[in-house]
Amino acid sequence: MERPRSVGIAWYEPGDYARIREAMAESGLPESYATWQMSATQVEREVSRSGVAVARIRIEPEAFLAWCRAKGTAPDAAARAAFVRETHEAGGG
Repeated sequence: MERPRSVGIAWYEPGDYARIREAMAESGLPESYATWQMSATQVEREVSRSGVAVARIRIEPEAFLAWCRAKGTAPDAAARAAFVRETHEAGGG
């Protein structure tokens, strides 16, 4: 399988983090924004080092929840991944 030239990574703003954790109770997101950010930044660096460009795809809570309602899906980790992929493929970020 060919490696993609770029991938999207879910990204949260500090002010959105508590709301997104509340909306995605089964997401596995750490309690602390700082902990999440440190982990996400590490993943971003590792992917970049492999030669794949990384696009930060902001997940704004209300837009994400509206997207989930429109798709008829629960706001969980799988939905988050699909949202990021769809947004990235559409050129968002």
